[in-house]
Amino acid sequence: MLTKTTGRYLLPPNHPQVAHGRIGVLLLNLGTPDGTDYWSMRRYLKEFLSDDRVIEVPKWKWWPILNLIILTVRPGRKGKDYATIWNNEKNEGPLKTITRGQAEKLAERLAEDPRIVVDFAMRYQNPTTESRIQALQQQGCDRILLLPLYPQYAAATTATANDQAFRALMKMRWQPAVRCAPPYHDDPAYIEALAKSMRASLAKLDFEPERIMASFHGMPQEYFDKGDPYHCACQKTSRLLREKLDWPAERWLTTFQSRFGSDPWLQPYTDKTVERLAKEGIKSLALVAPGFSADCLETLEELDVENRHYFLDNGGERFAYLPALNDSAEGIDAIEAVVRRELQGWL
Repeated sequence: MLTKTTGRYLLPPNHPQVAHGRIGVLLLNLGTPDGTDYWSMRRYLKEFLSDDRVIEVPKWKWWPILNLIILTVRPGRKGKDYATIWNNEKNEGPLKTITRGQAEKLAERLAEDPRIVVDFAMRYQNPTTESRIQALQQQGCDRILLLPLYPQYAAATTATANDQAFRALMKMRWQPAVRCAPPYHDDPAYIEALAKSMRASLAKLDFEPERIMASFHGMPQEYFDKGDPYHCACQKTSRLLREKLDWPAERWLTTFQSRFGSDPWLQPYTDKTVERLAKEGIKSLALVAPGFSADCLETLEELDVENRHYFLDNGGERFAYLPALNDSAEGIDAIEAVVRRELQGWL
């Protein structure tokens, strides 16, 4: 009922209280297993590798491969890899620790407006996207900005993160208004943050690398052929970053990592290129992973450990992995710039 004197609605005596008027910002990342044991790894891998956006293989063909082969062998092996980078203090993967830090520091940056609530969620495992959307709504957020922390759009990352949010919305009687932040692979604030972070990391080295390699997560070549723009976005990020650093083109490489299965993926492959450079006489190399907003298994173990061995075992002498933006000041600068832009009209 609308009162004549105040212009405000008065709720009937038995009407439940409804929180409203706040704005949620939900950072979305890939996910991490709940533990390094076999069953925790199996649950994580099953959810991840059952995603139709990630594995575009007919179910009748993929189901026996996944359940009878991969989920029998891979959890134990990947669990050992995760154990080498595990945050034992918090008993969680570093991706969760860092993403939480990003949310907390972003909240501090936006604290001047008490209407804003910042949270984070994972596409796979915990905290789930559905639970955090519900939590934001319970805190009075009737508008929510979704920010997938993938600078370069891909169906297997950005799209599936948004899909999961939409699945949660489908179950809600009273949906909040939702915006999806666009990819930011060429955003000046993001490129500036990467360049500033890299300059600081390079300055700490006791050598100048003969080559810098920008390594991005790979995807099957078939996905690119079907029209996924990811490859082009990676190449643009790499070019803009090199130009921002004023690094010679002949000393800069763009490669793709983490291939899975026997089908061809985006090339050149990071591991093969690292090995080739060492065999060709390159003695010093630095790797950076501009597509990862937070360090995780693919950077801390695959790049900094596995590829370090590939380089040093084949004649290389000095190797460095340059950290991702993580929850550094530069990293939060980039996220804040995107969020403030996408919240225009709501604030």
